Amino acid sequence: MSVLVWIVAALIGVAALGWAFRFAGRALSGNAPRFRDMPFAVAFGYALATAALVFAIWYYLQPPVSEAGVPNAGVTFFRWAVQGFVAFAIAAFLFRLAGRSVGTDSSRKLFRQMPLTAAFGILVILIYAITAVFAAWLAPYGQAEVFAQVNALPGGNAATGGNPDHLLGTDQIGRDLLSRLLYGAQNTVGIAFATTCIAFFLGGTLGFLAATMQGWLDQTLSRIVDVLMAIPSLIFALLLMTIASAWAGSEKWLLTVYMVLIIAVIDSTRVFRLSRAVGMNIVVMDYIEAAKLRGEGLPHLIFKEILPNAYAPLLAEFGLRFCFVFLTIAALSFLGVGIQPPLADWGTMVRDLAQFINFAAFSPLTAALPLMAAGAIALLTVAVNFVVDWMLHRSSGLKE
Repeated sequence: MSVLVWIVAALIGVAALGWAFRFAGRALSGNAPRFRDMPFAVAFGYALATAALVFAIWYYLQPPVSEAGVPNAGVTFFRWAVQGFVAFAIAAFLFRLAGRSVGTDSSRKLFRQMPLTAAFGILVILIYAITAVFAAWLAPYGQAEVFAQVNALPGGNAATGGNPDHLLGTDQIGRDLLSRLLYGAQNTVGIAFATTCIAFFLGGTLGFLAATMQGWLDQTLSRIVDVLMAIPSLIFALLLMTIASAWAGSEKWLLTVYMVLIIAVIDSTRVFRLSRAVGMNIVVMDYIEAAKLRGEGLPHLIFKEILPNAYAPLLAEFGLRFCFVFLTIAALSFLGVGIQPPLADWGTMVRDLAQFINFAAFSPLTAALPLMAAGAIALLTVAVNFVVDWMLHRSSGLKE
């Protein structure tokens, strides 16, 4: 009850601060329209943001270890988050600044129009792509290589339980976590990208085909898609993966192939819906009729006439769909039916190291073991969404 009282008191205090801010703004500015027409909700938002900023600064300055020598895991994790946020913000700013100075005229113009969030997203995607391609050269060890020391903590400091040979520590059976994180980018991100491409080729082709042909083909494909979309995608994928596990037997690589095909088919239904809706608006255009009168075939209509004009919404959907596929693969791996060992996978790493979260109150470094893989998943998801938001904003024709 005391926590609820504190929350209510804080909200009342923020509301009073917002009212005082609006009142002072009207008095000091001579009742300027900016403050005169300001709704109370906006003033409350300013006050809440100010209070949150003050609290964040105060909390950041708290000692990470109490006077009794007990680690304050919340302060430690918050400091790591703030420092990471500042580091990525600076890196994104420098990346955008470099893009405005180097490259072609069109690329420099693109970077001049680019918000900082989009620059951050593109930078993170580039880092992940380079890591996925060159993981075998960047990783200091093999993804399945086992060492003598188990559960080595991150940091490489032997005094705190680390090992200088393993900068991010080792897992419970002695595998190097830095190497597995790098190989996880190759496996998780690479498989998610391939799966998304298959889903888009299947769903986009069938969607444009249904929009072009219409009639019984459109009705048949649409009803099949309706049935598949009526089933929750994760539960459906988990059911099919359980069946596929029995088919694959001891061939673990075959289970990965089944996973790619299953997720691609399930997610192609969403792509089908979008491509069909976009295609329906395009097939009625005059240039489509002109192409038909010229005697162009169905492949030409789909890939040469419809697809180029549906590029913007499909490209934005590709980014969103990649996020969903990426998270689905990580979820299936977390549940034990996704990417199989000895391949490194971020979802599997979170599952294997999840029990170390219980030690957060005593050793924040120990609790950081599963957070590295979870953070890698979250960071890529946020980055892709930033880029997709910018692409949707550009394609909408709105001004910056």
